[in-house]
Amino acid sequence: MGKAAVVRALEGIRAALAVLNAEVDGAGLEPFSEADPLAGLAEGCLDILAGAREVEAGFAGLKAKAAVKYAESACAVAGPGVPVVAQEMAVAAEIGCVLALGPRAAGSFLATSHAVMTTLPRTLAALRTGVISWQHAVVMADETAGLDAAGVAALEAHFLDPDVPDAARGCPVGEMPAHRFRAKARVWRERHHAESIEKRHAKSVLDRRVEFRPDRDGMAWLSACLPADQAVAGWNRLTAVARGMQGPDESRSMPQLRADTFAGAILSGGLGIGGDSSGTMSGSGAGTNGASANGAGATGDVAGRVVAAGGGDGRSDGTGQEQLSTPIRAQVLVTVPAFALMGLTDEPAMLDGYGPIPASMARRLVAEGADSFHRVLVDPRDGAPLEIGRTSYRLTKAMRNWLRMRDGKCPFPGCSNNSLDNEADHILAWHKGGTTGISNLGQPCPKHHRLRHTTGWKPTPASKNEPPGWTSPAGRHYKSEHQDWELPHWPEGLRLGSIDFFRHGRSPGEDALEQYLRAHA
Repeated sequence: MGKAAVVRALEGIRAALAVLNAEVDGAGLEPFSEADPLAGLAEGCLDILAGAREVEAGFAGLKAKAAVKYAESACAVAGPGVPVVAQEMAVAAEIGCVLALGPRAAGSFLATSHAVMTTLPRTLAALRTGVISWQHAVVMADETAGLDAAGVAALEAHFLDPDVPDAARGCPVGEMPAHRFRAKARVWRERHHAESIEKRHAKSVLDRRVEFRPDRDGMAWLSACLPADQAVAGWNRLTAVARGMQGPDESRSMPQLRADTFAGAILSGGLGIGGDSSGTMSGSGAGTNGASANGAGATGDVAGRVVAAGGGDGRSDGTGQEQLSTPIRAQVLVTVPAFALMGLTDEPAMLDGYGPIPASMARRLVAEGADSFHRVLVDPRDGAPLEIGRTSYRLTKAMRNWLRMRDGKCPFPGCSNNSLDNEADHILAWHKGGTTGISNLGQPCPKHHRLRHTTGWKPTPASKNEPPGWTSPAGRHYKSEHQDWELPHWPEGLRLGSIDFFRHGRSPGEDALEQYLRAHA
């Protein structure tokens, strides 16, 4: 036992690695497939990758446990006479040297390890069984920081316990990249945080700033921390302007066009845009100024969400440089619960490409940037959009917006491209009998749209509230992420059927929908 057992275990692991390396090199004792060695080797490599991911996760859990046990043992050995801060620095330095980490990275690793070992039991169990990776555990530790014990347990259970009432749907956490899990965990945290998002946003808006960081090869980064509505609107506006500049005579890529447009705006007359001390933009080019709205709301006793969207085209000044002072209107969707829009609840709204925002921000976006609404009902029992369809090939603008509501982003596994850049695509082709309804539509980004039509990657069937999954050329199926629709919050004393709150102005279709929902409640 003791050191000798550790040495023997590590020797066994190294021997196993040698065997796996030989298998990847095709030098194993027997081929993966006698009939087709090359195809067998390809499938075998995928099996090795999948197994290695699970083993790496188990090792990550082991490292976290060893780090915390070392810290506890070192503190006990040092005794009470050593200052706490000094002891923590000494422990982090030792771990950093062993793992070849810098001081900051070592401290971060130790903090995450402590959180996983002491407050995140489901995360630790998932690590040990290879369900999630260390990167996922880091996200869980980050997103639960600052939550009370009940909030930590609820967030963990939502994503890692399939038996809880509000378990996450769609692609399991461990099967999506960690950066996508971070986006989903952040959405859940913002919705369920014990402190109002309005209060937290009011504090955070005081930290808005611009930062400069040198980079290599004569380059540098200029970034800004802004209120979410301004940041998303600015990004979407740059995208829209850059897209309008593309053409057969334009050699620059989209990232280059965005960068040139951004530089031209801040180095020229684009600085005419101003703002007040609250972080609210003003001026002709601000935020979503002038944006029209396509809304999804609810009337009668049906609680819904309102979606605001705007669109427009930019103009060049003739020199190839697009000016942001033009009346370009960025496409921005803000999905806000109907009662929050009316000021009856403070339930967070959803800003397309970002996530939850304060209801007050959503109300301001709708009030200042919306000049028309197209009502689309959503199911009050789960907050998801209802099915729609068409008998013609082309989609209406309302259908495109509905598709954006359902998917939120490109449905390809791991892709973060938000719905602004994506392209509606028939899952079963129109010429093969496919319909133009939500259940037969996906919205892959241009890159994955090309992938679908030029390789063996194929989308799987979708539904009214679930985007399509994907099947790889190797025949493996990967689930897509699902929007985390939740029941809308109702004002105190008001529930479905308790009062005819919106009795006037409903359409016959809305009345029929309400009767159907009551019959199937």
